[in-house]
Amino acid sequence: MNEPIFLQPVFQERIWGGRKLQTIFGYDIPSDTTGECWAVSAHPNGQSVVQNGPYEGLTLGQLWSSHPELFRSSSPVFPLLIKLLDASDDLSVQVHPDDAYAGEHENGELGKTECWYIVDAEPGASIIYGHTAQSKAELIDMIDSGRWNDLLTHVPVKAGDFFYVPSGTIHALGKGIVVLETQQSSDTTYRVYDYDRRDKDGRLRELHLAKAIEVTSVPQSYVPLTQTTRVSEGLAATTLVSNDFFTVEQWSVTGKAHIPASSTYTIFSVIEGTGSLHASGRTYEMKKGDHFIVPIDFGPYEVDGAMQLILSQE
Repeated sequence: MNEPIFLQPVFQERIWGGRKLQTIFGYDIPSDTTGECWAVSAHPNGQSVVQNGPYEGLTLGQLWSSHPELFRSSSPVFPLLIKLLDASDDLSVQVHPDDAYAGEHENGELGKTECWYIVDAEPGASIIYGHTAQSKAELIDMIDSGRWNDLLTHVPVKAGDFFYVPSGTIHALGKGIVVLETQQSSDTTYRVYDYDRRDKDGRLRELHLAKAIEVTSVPQSYVPLTQTTRVSEGLAATTLVSNDFFTVEQWSVTGKAHIPASSTYTIFSVIEGTGSLHASGRTYEMKKGDHFIVPIDFGPYEVDGAMQLILSQE
């Protein structure tokens, strides 16, 4: 395929959602409690749909299965899930399993290692990132006694910050934050604490303490990130994280940048600005909120404009 694959996102309503996915990105959202945009997804709980080209109308999962030559991956399923999240209220405190635990306990689901690029943050916004317990016994005691202020680590955030959240990390987005999340293609979350919040029917939301305690890393370890930036004409590209699950980069485009043919498929998300992509005599316009995949061996090509992009590769 000699063109980028643009995708139609899927929206998920959440108790903590709001309207910022519309006000910031211009999406036609379903309600005032729209929490998640599944922008690039082949997960059964919400699949993106191809918007252009010969495969228009196929879900990403169908495209992955029927045209593996576009991706040439060893993964049996599309391995990544790209989201935008509007945390208009605090998210539950949660933790995710790794591949081995999820495979055994969640019907073969992938684990969930993820990372966050902070797109927008209100003044004073913060996240929960890790905990203070030094043993499982201490973790259990602090949870059982409700010592949340002592247990949970709060970190202030601002737009442009980046956090790597491996499986086993207790975490939560706080109120007033919008993030672009790159994660393994998984929908498994174990709630640890939810502020005694009730759902629309007045019921306390379910917690998953037994599983959460089993998968939480104790003591909490933090993976140091080594971020590097390469600069060329019209482009500054910063590698935010690179590991066995994904590589994520931030591209700042200021003018025309020439990109060589891709040796792997690449997911692009436009988080700021406008521009265009030129390849094989054709031009594709890009704007804030667009998401597309450049298939393997695509290019060389040129991007032009004033844009901030987040790129993800498996």
